[in-house]
Amino acid sequence: MGLGDGHPYQWTKQIASHWGGTRQEAIVHWPSGFSGRGEMRTQFSHLVDVAATILDAAGIPEPDFVNGAQQMPLHGKSLVPSFHDANTPEHRETQYFEMLVNRGIYHKGWTACTIHSIPWVMTGQLPALDDDVWELYAPDDWSQAGDLSKQMPDKLHELQRLFLIEAVKYNVLPLDDRKAERFNPEIAGRPQLIRGNTQMLFSGMRGLAENIVLNVKNKSSAVTAQVVVPDGGAQGVIIAQGGVFGGWSLYARDGRPVYCYNLFGIQRFKIEGDRPIPPGEHQVRMEFAYDGGGLGQGGTVTLYVDGQQVGQGRVERTQPMVFSSDDKTDVGADLGTRVSDDYGPGDPKFNGRIEWVQIDLGKDADDHDHLITAEERWQLAVARE
Repeated sequence: MGLGDGHPYQWTKQIASHWGGTRQEAIVHWPSGFSGRGEMRTQFSHLVDVAATILDAAGIPEPDFVNGAQQMPLHGKSLVPSFHDANTPEHRETQYFEMLVNRGIYHKGWTACTIHSIPWVMTGQLPALDDDVWELYAPDDWSQAGDLSKQMPDKLHELQRLFLIEAVKYNVLPLDDRKAERFNPEIAGRPQLIRGNTQMLFSGMRGLAENIVLNVKNKSSAVTAQVVVPDGGAQGVIIAQGGVFGGWSLYARDGRPVYCYNLFGIQRFKIEGDRPIPPGEHQVRMEFAYDGGGLGQGGTVTLYVDGQQVGQGRVERTQPMVFSSDDKTDVGADLGTRVSDDYGPGDPKFNGRIEWVQIDLGKDADDHDHLITAEERWQLAVARE
């Protein structure tokens, strides 16, 4: 973690090479565990040491298996010995750092580091890895103020080699300097937890991260919800993904179905049904027909109630990579920051009952009667068995 503006270290978060992106104080409170009060410890440690420290303090051995799955050995080491003795030897002599291919290495007080990419510069060609300029700082240079790379090239080469050794040991290689692409597993080539073209969600499922919900970006999709509307009319969120800085929401406002696509928090495209959802059990559906032709293109949105078209409109541009790292997908609510700005006052949760919500992608989103029947749901369930 970075220390924020005004700290004495170089750079900031997302630039893991320098202390401004990685160095942070920690406070340990354990009245019955050690006698020291108000003391400082300067032994080098890392976030990965926290788990090992807690297990040590609790007297619990490191688990070899969890729920039948063999565990890799913890990379961290316990900090407990330093709690009792300020002069205990430093347990961690070496630590690598890497994020967005900004790289650093700590070894016995020495640090070597290089900046490959600046997080807020999203355009232009990045340099070749061999062209990155490395810096070297001595153990007594805690703020990394005096670069010794030209005066001590042999020491720098020693640490550069040590970085590669640690990078191989801890699976850092191959280095990947793609930025926005890495947020989308389909583009990054990363395995996805949810596979296929259809996913069923149910009432009360909330806080679902993007990697455990089907990826609706850069393709056609459909969202269908079976809902029960109270006599007073429908109101509130049926399903929402993302938040104020990007996402989409299918909801009811003044009884009518509405779809909102939030483009990076800059523009909101809203398509509203021309009639209310009647009281009782009904099916609300949104179909998004993607224009194609590349990433982040627009599409046509069509709204249906019980298979009958009730609205249509355009989303001119879409987000190609990620909606949000902290605003999730919620069924029956929009927790965290809100995708749309017109839910009305109070809690925007749905005021009726949601039986299920189904997300379909690509060809599976092309349903000519715009309705998911009980037979179709049964066939889907059998196919998955």
